[in-house]
Amino acid sequence: MAFEDVLDEYAQRKQVAYAMGGSDKLAKRREQGRLNARERLDVLLDEGSFFESGLFAKGIRPEARHKTPADGKIAGFGRVDGREIAVISNDFTVVGATSSAVNGKKIRHMREVASKRGLPLVFLGESAGARMPDRMGAAGRAMLGQDAAEYLRDRKTPWVSALLGDCYGSSTWYACMSDFVVMRKGSTLAVASTRVTSVAINQPVEAEDLGGWRLHTGSTGLVDLAVDTDEEALEAVRVFLSYLPRHNSEMPPRQEAYSEPEKSADHILEILPETRNAVYDVRDILRCVVDGDSLFELKARFGKSICTSLARIEGRSVGILANNPKFKGGAIDVDAMRKAVSFLVLCDSYNVPVVFMVDQPGFLIGIDGEKRWAPGRIMNWMNAISLVSTPKISVIMRKSYGQAYLNMGGGRNSDEVLSWPMADLGFVDPALGVQMLHKVKRSEDPERFDELLADLKQDSTAYSLAELYETHAIIDPRETRQSLARLLEVHALKGEVGEHKLATWPTSY
Repeated sequence: MAFEDVLDEYAQRKQVAYAMGGSDKLAKRREQGRLNARERLDVLLDEGSFFESGLFAKGIRPEARHKTPADGKIAGFGRVDGREIAVISNDFTVVGATSSAVNGKKIRHMREVASKRGLPLVFLGESAGARMPDRMGAAGRAMLGQDAAEYLRDRKTPWVSALLGDCYGSSTWYACMSDFVVMRKGSTLAVASTRVTSVAINQPVEAEDLGGWRLHTGSTGLVDLAVDTDEEALEAVRVFLSYLPRHNSEMPPRQEAYSEPEKSADHILEILPETRNAVYDVRDILRCVVDGDSLFELKARFGKSICTSLARIEGRSVGILANNPKFKGGAIDVDAMRKAVSFLVLCDSYNVPVVFMVDQPGFLIGIDGEKRWAPGRIMNWMNAISLVSTPKISVIMRKSYGQAYLNMGGGRNSDEVLSWPMADLGFVDPALGVQMLHKVKRSEDPERFDELLADLKQDSTAYSLAELYETHAIIDPRETRQSLARLLEVHALKGEVGEHKLATWPTSY
């Protein structure tokens, strides 16, 4: 056979590259129930769709070349549900998937192709951070900063990160820039490893305290979802991408086949309490409105008084930003403000209509909120909602008080404002308003208090708002799904993508 020696060498080199960090390391991962970098690609991508870029790459330093197959990061192109993506899977069995001069070129190439050709970019993170020999000294400094756009996030295409082990350095940076981050429990997201951090601060550090899933789903909000296994994480990546377009110049895909809601519309009247201050879980109402099995919640453990979810209504992707009275009575705290803004950025960047489901008593005020920049974050939110150019529809379910009336899409901050008949509009809770305005307490003068209370309530009904055409329609709560479906059709008629004025909004702030 012609070129037999050449092709034999080619096959041998491929075999070495596919062996990754060696049989012992791969066997250890199997014993731990963890997928290796190539197995993760098999789970994520459509079968047979992966085209690898950089299989024969190796570390730049001569002494490292024999132990750095593919240089620790497996990159290439594949398909998810038939749609092209670019992907980088970190191979921890090869010198901890440390970031180096060569695999940095791989990341750059994937990023540039994804941006130019309109492909979502997926990072499967697990990395020990920077490769020290490559980064030390003047030569190491000269290696950095050669790509001025390395940390530019212009949201031309969706970015997704799955954190599947210890994630330091570049795995952390790209997670912080991603639109969706899923974390396998037991993984770590931090600037540097526990060993480096312990030396730096001269005290022992536990990985979970430094950057575990509880910290990042509950306190920092950097992680959207925590799961138990690699397989669940990779499935979450696929699900998230199904709601979004491949790039910002196209509309999200619409599913022709969809299921009716999990619960009938009649359940809304059973879920919503007649007592204004009684609590309920807004997610139960959302499941009566959106397509069955389509509610995909983001940051469920963070800023819980607001629920942010991707979903579908008659097959059409929507972003739902809903107050949740189950937590803090629906009062909006600083974390919920940050969560709301990041969600508006996501939806506006990828042409996803926004639906506000409103039931809030205002912002959670107090010393702690003021210390955490509550006024500035409220205005951040107002700035963001003013820049959103995708369709916005607001449904006032129950309470909508104070400045938060505007933040939740009231007035001209939505294209359409719908109200349920029990909607309650005002600056504050009427009972509190009587005390503030007239300095009268029910315990002191119940008859006078009730008279003043009735007077304040009179002007805060949905019908009062409708008379001023500040709500475009009052609907039976059971008509919410069909009303939203109809209005989404109206506002999608021209099929135009948004202006993406939020595309360069900071990834965290």
